[in-house]
Amino acid sequence: MELKKIKGNTYCILSGTNVGIFLFKDKYTLLIDTGNNNQQARKNCEILVQNNMNIKYVLSTHHHIDHAGGNYFLKENYPGSIMHSSLKEKVYIENEELFSMNLYGASPIKPLKKDFIHGKDVSIDIILQEGIEKINNEKFEIISLPGHTKGQIGVGTKDGVFFLADSLMSEEILNKYKMPFLMDIKDQMNTYDKILSLHYEYYLLSHGKDLYNKEQIKKLVQENKENLIKYIEICKELLAQPKTREELLEEVIVLEDLQVDFKEYYFLHTTIGAILTYLCEEELSYEIENGKLYFYK
Repeated sequence: MELKKIKGNTYCILSGTNVGIFLFKDKYTLLIDTGNNNQQARKNCEILVQNNMNIKYVLSTHHHIDHAGGNYFLKENYPGSIMHSSLKEKVYIENEELFSMNLYGASPIKPLKKDFIHGKDVSIDIILQEGIEKINNEKFEIISLPGHTKGQIGVGTKDGVFFLADSLMSEEILNKYKMPFLMDIKDQMNTYDKILSLHYEYYLLSHGKDLYNKEQIKKLVQENKENLIKYIEICKELLAQPKTREELLEEVIVLEDLQVDFKEYYFLHTTIGAILTYLCEEELSYEIENGKLYFYK
């Protein structure tokens, strides 16, 4: 982990979850996400202090624990810190058990609690709207990027740098995990179009070490879109015969040779649910028979 200058006053710390940094004139910083836990947040803060940067402003692009897991450390150790998020993400950040409950569909069993519940909720101080927002007298462009979550936002700085959060998967992540973790397919398709409409010099994803220019990000959007469409088409073909959601997921995992653990299973279960919702609007029907809910073309 090290501080990397992108351009002007815009920096990042590359790690498992990249953290965006904007340095204000008064030497305070805006942290765009805080990482997975107290340990990563502590290391990020040590790096900033070593570079004569002060910690005060925090922006959470979305509520997933690998992005907001360090918020509590910042609030506890830098009590003047001001937390920002979108309205829809605020609810989840302030009630972190909601994510695993949403993922599981009920009070989550231990493996999901262990991975996603720290037991330390953090209050959001300021709600950000899409458009131009001022933080410490500097302007930032806030763009809504739903799909991965309903309230995910991206952030653009005056230096021509845009932080894309988890709206796209890097080539490395695409090759490793193949199937994305999405809550809403229609939202994600719209997010692809929205990213293509942006005009920034540099783009950084939350996961991956590469910095992208405009042409490279266009290519990555197309790769992500084609990958998602591939899984939608696979599901359509498999649903020529009636299948439950779990049966459909099972066949996709086997067909695509996806390597899943307990947590990944529920990520993919969510994406399959999102694809079913997307297809039900035009192409699918469903029926309950012998105590099972079947979907079919």
